[in-house]
Amino acid sequence: MGAVTYPNEKVVEFITGNMVPVQVLFNAEPLATNFNVKWTPTVITLDEEGKEHHRTVGFLPPDELIPSLKLGIAKCHFDRSKFQEAIIMLDRLLKEYPKSDAAPEAIYLRGVSEFKSTHSAEPLKKAYERLSSEFPSSEWVKRAQPYRLL
Repeated sequence: MGAVTYPNEKVVEFITGNMVPVQVLFNAEPLATNFNVKWTPTVITLDEEGKEHHRTVGFLPPDELIPSLKLGIAKCHFDRSKFQEAIIMLDRLLKEYPKSDAAPEAIYLRGVSEFKSTHSAEPLKKAYERLSSEFPSSEWVKRAQPYRLL
């Protein structure tokens, strides 16, 4: 990723505007062991306290890395019960990268985030319907399948 993805202007702009990047070699101790890094590249999204919320292993081109990072930020918000912030980031991801590999999980997580913030089951059903329509072979359709009954 160092030759293609990281130097990309959009990637640089996104990372410098939204994250604090730290590069650690796969054999740099104790961090490699503490974060269970076995292969490079491994991109881990941590919160301010160093808690992991999202991980990507292997090469991603720029148009897949940015949505993966946005998903990681959304998961940080979600895991901390900041559902509106998660929804905002997920909406951005889905607007800017609607066909990315991160999109199905983003649709799912957006539905769950909206459910958690409103206690209405309708967003869960809408997430299932959207996943079924736009990403019928995604594992996230299977995960959302019970919501079709709501």
